[in-house]
Amino acid sequence: MRKFYIIFCAMILVMAVNGCTKKVETEAPKVFAGNLSEPEGPVLLSDGNWLVVEMGPDKGTITHISADGKTHRIIARTGRPNGLAVDKEGIIWVAESMNPPSLLKVTMDGKVEVFLKEYKGAPFLFPNDLAFGPDGALYMTDSGVRFNDLVKDGKLRSDYMDIKTDGCVFRIDVEKKTIEKIDSGLKFANGIVFGPDNNLYVDEMFTGKVYRYLWANDKITPKREFFGSVFDRERPKVFNGPDGMKFGTNGQLYITVYGQGNVTVLGSDGSIQRRIPTRGNKPTNISFGLPDQKKIYVTEDETGVLQAIDVDTTGLLLFK
Repeated sequence: MRKFYIIFCAMILVMAVNGCTKKVETEAPKVFAGNLSEPEGPVLLSDGNWLVVEMGPDKGTITHISADGKTHRIIARTGRPNGLAVDKEGIIWVAESMNPPSLLKVTMDGKVEVFLKEYKGAPFLFPNDLAFGPDGALYMTDSGVRFNDLVKDGKLRSDYMDIKTDGCVFRIDVEKKTIEKIDSGLKFANGIVFGPDNNLYVDEMFTGKVYRYLWANDKITPKREFFGSVFDRERPKVFNGPDGMKFGTNGQLYITVYGQGNVTVLGSDGSIQRRIPTRGNKPTNISFGLPDQKKIYVTEDETGVLQAIDVDTTGLLLFK
């Protein structure tokens, strides 16, 4: 009788634990499009086709991918394009990180215009990622250090944490061609996204932190506040950190963690909810699929693919 009681209690305990466990994605990532050279910045177009950048020195392109993932065509070569955003007119906005560091305006037929290269006479250092806001302005992160000062002979410098960086967040009025600085002093500003609350979220790659800037009186306030971290405790010894990120309609923030091989999901309170494994250890950015899909599409550098992963939510619509 005592043995039966112990077994019964164990069964009840297992059932209770399983009932309290958060739902996690178990579907393995699937390659949607391959043979990409250091892909980043996936953008889903209204017709179901895709744009990505290929940052590899052999490419340096903005690349169009068909809706089935099978056909690639180069729209333009720019140097080392990083982040992408597409406005309501179909214009592609590109954070070009190197040649020279600039914000580019590109048409679908490949016409390239250098739109901005500086802020108050100070040249951009490393334009990284882009997001349109509820006010129609384009928001851009600049990581605050030149690429060639950070990477030597194709490898990240071992003393990267000691390198002086002045990561910035800019607001750009694309109609008036004016620019203002929201914040500076970030330790490699990277991913940028607006949330369901209209607040602006920016991650700091070298520290693993995600910051929030509140939306108040129809504008973003310049004061940064800590929201969450992709690291459980201290920064891991192997280089990794948060990169591109997007919100789901469930209010959770999906963050690619370069070097960690996963998409880390933060809840509305900034706590880590789960980690979704990726194919390869270097995921760079993320986009949700079509409105009727519950999928995330992740660019990954190590394997050179755009991969699709089933999740339990659709994506929050982006501002144009």
